Amino acid sequence: MQIFFSNHYMGPDFGVKLRCGEHWKKVFGPVFIYLNSDSSGTNNPRTLWKDARKQMLRETKKWPYDFPSSKDFPNAKQRGEIRGRLLVYDEYINSELMPARSAYVGLAPLGDEGSWQDDSKGYQFWTRADRKGFFSIRHVRAGTYNLYAWVPGFTGDFKHEDEVVINPGSEIEIGDLVYDPPRSGPTLWEIGVPDRTAFEFFVPDPAPGFINKLYINHTEKYRQYGLWDRYKDLYPTKDLVYDVEFDDYRKDWFFAHVTRNMGNNTYEPTTWQIRFRLKTISRDGDYTLRIALASATMANIQVWVNHVNGSGPHFTTGRIGRDNAIARHGIHGKYWLYTVDISGNQLVHGNNIIYLKQATLKTSPFAGVMYDYIRLEAPSQQDY
Repeated sequence: MQIFFSNHYMGPDFGVKLRCGEHWKKVFGPVFIYLNSDSSGTNNPRTLWKDARKQMLRETKKWPYDFPSSKDFPNAKQRGEIRGRLLVYDEYINSELMPARSAYVGLAPLGDEGSWQDDSKGYQFWTRADRKGFFSIRHVRAGTYNLYAWVPGFTGDFKHEDEVVINPGSEIEIGDLVYDPPRSGPTLWEIGVPDRTAFEFFVPDPAPGFINKLYINHTEKYRQYGLWDRYKDLYPTKDLVYDVEFDDYRKDWFFAHVTRNMGNNTYEPTTWQIRFRLKTISRDGDYTLRIALASATMANIQVWVNHVNGSGPHFTTGRIGRDNAIARHGIHGKYWLYTVDISGNQLVHGNNIIYLKQATLKTSPFAGVMYDYIRLEAPSQQDY
């Protein structure tokens, strides 16, 4: 049960909190344990893995099982289904509706956009949309839900405005739904891919004493231990500087924005720079900086525009996050999205700099964030 309620990669907000005298029940399982063996004599672990995968697919088709007799485990006929299609509208990418390809679509307890991230108290049912945005969520327990989604390639969260009521045996055709992702104006530059992970960024080789041979030349390079501490090796005195015109985020953007290890269990804030050039400026309009985080642990990201001074940052997240994804060899935890308005008067023709300061002063080496995606938008066309 501890594993089912573990807050790893999320933080304490994910745990179940009950009020005095509150009745609560949740069913887990049935849990299937498969112990296989290989009599071929090849001594190849992939043989066992392939066999286990085949068994997993067979068991998946049987769910929900029909043998549990508990009234708290509804069978297939006592559950419902919802079908529909999710589309995306972003006028700065396409003037027409686009299919929400491979979107994650789910039914979860009632709440705000993205509230499903922190919920472990109720039931959730999720699926992936196909290439055309069509989705089907089957075998849903009877109840009242909100329909949520997020779409790889776009920032933000979708929530359908109407509640979804699932009755035993119901088949709901919800039709076409349209997601309008956060957007104020055309893209001037972007860093990363909006997929809620830091997978695309630069992950260093581990220190010699921490090499896990299972992940040498592996696509999931981030699973090596101690990678966050390599920041001080790559940037011993000066912090990361990224030029949007010349640099490549796959090589030049460190996967985790952490503090610098100064030794003796002390850590100092680090300030990254994003350098860019503007040929024209709209003085009357607001530019929009979107910062999507794939993870945060005891972090405080401050944003400064073109100078760092004693008057305070232009924007601050405040202290956020406890998902510990950096320490636990993860590449994503809880998703955060921030919108920072920047007046045109704060920018200049030619060279500009946005400073991102990881300002947390802690004795923990794990304080920091993993960025998912950063984008600067010009004012909307109506503001020109």
